Amino acid sequence: MKATYKKYILNFKIPSGTSRGVMTEKETWFLILEENGKIGIGECGILRALSIDDRPDYEEKLQWVCRNIHIGEKQLLEALIEFPSIQFGVETAFRSLGSKTPFDLFPSAFTQGEKNMQINGLVWMGDESFMKAQIEEKLTQGFTCIKLKIGAIDFEKELDLLRFIRQNFDAKTIEIRVDANGAFDLSEALYKLNQLSGFELHSIEQPIQKNNTDKMAELCKTTPFPIALDEELIGVFGRDKKEELLVKIQPQYIILKPSLVGGFNGVLEWISVAEKYNIGWWITSALESNIGLNAITQFTYILQNPLPQGLGTGGLYTNNFDCPLEIKNGKIQYNQEKKWDISNLGLEL
Repeated sequence: MKATYKKYILNFKIPSGTSRGVMTEKETWFLILEENGKIGIGECGILRALSIDDRPDYEEKLQWVCRNIHIGEKQLLEALIEFPSIQFGVETAFRSLGSKTPFDLFPSAFTQGEKNMQINGLVWMGDESFMKAQIEEKLTQGFTCIKLKIGAIDFEKELDLLRFIRQNFDAKTIEIRVDANGAFDLSEALYKLNQLSGFELHSIEQPIQKNNTDKMAELCKTTPFPIALDEELIGVFGRDKKEELLVKIQPQYIILKPSLVGGFNGVLEWISVAEKYNIGWWITSALESNIGLNAITQFTYILQNPLPQGLGTGGLYTNNFDCPLEIKNGKIQYNQEKKWDISNLGLEL
């Protein structure tokens, strides 16, 4: 078996903002396996300043994987515990190599084009008019669940945006999730949650910065509507540590990004712990290309979680890869008539 990797820069169509800053491009790496005339491909993607494996030795570790591919998937995954995004790439590449085609990873009614999945429509941060235009676009596109990034513009203006939605759509018609990406000050978080609660929100993701576990536990106990942990899960290795965190904070939900929490195995371990304590969950992408998004979407479908998932990020880039994934009426589906094109990587299928 031969293993190589290729770096690829994804370019955003429109600069995309969170409370951590604005992104115009995103780095990602593809692990490519070749054996007996077949190829397998997996994506290793980090989010700068967020991923636990955003480290100077990242490419060095990819080189190590390629040199040691012969030790097999299980041993590689054990050695890559501190590199969750490479774990995801390794898992996907091996599954891809062993599949009927490199992208038919979890065959199901979804990949047959018979079933779809509800997803949330993502509204990025920006000035008020930009965010309002995105909201109107998502509603026109048929989304019934909208996720707004908050915490960067004036809080009163963000409340006005929520007011705009609720004046036109009640909570039964449009579900609203908000994501603060840790932007709220500890001293004002509960006040802001109380302000937000008037808009019948489904949940808020990561209201305060991670590693403030005492305060987060207090907020989860007193919040007027559900809190979902996201960044808080990054860098928590091993089942015991996962359980310790969830028992202490007792969130209403957790959000699982395979590239940030150790691939499919990492996600399944978090789900196992969460369900033990009746904590809800859903899965989202971490801005992967369509190669990673395809793997996450197929995996998510087989778990049969009824909540809207966070998988609508495939259209963000100018130079993504053509693929069968498409979004219609707020749902993601697999159109078998659409073909994969990964010629940008110098690969032919």
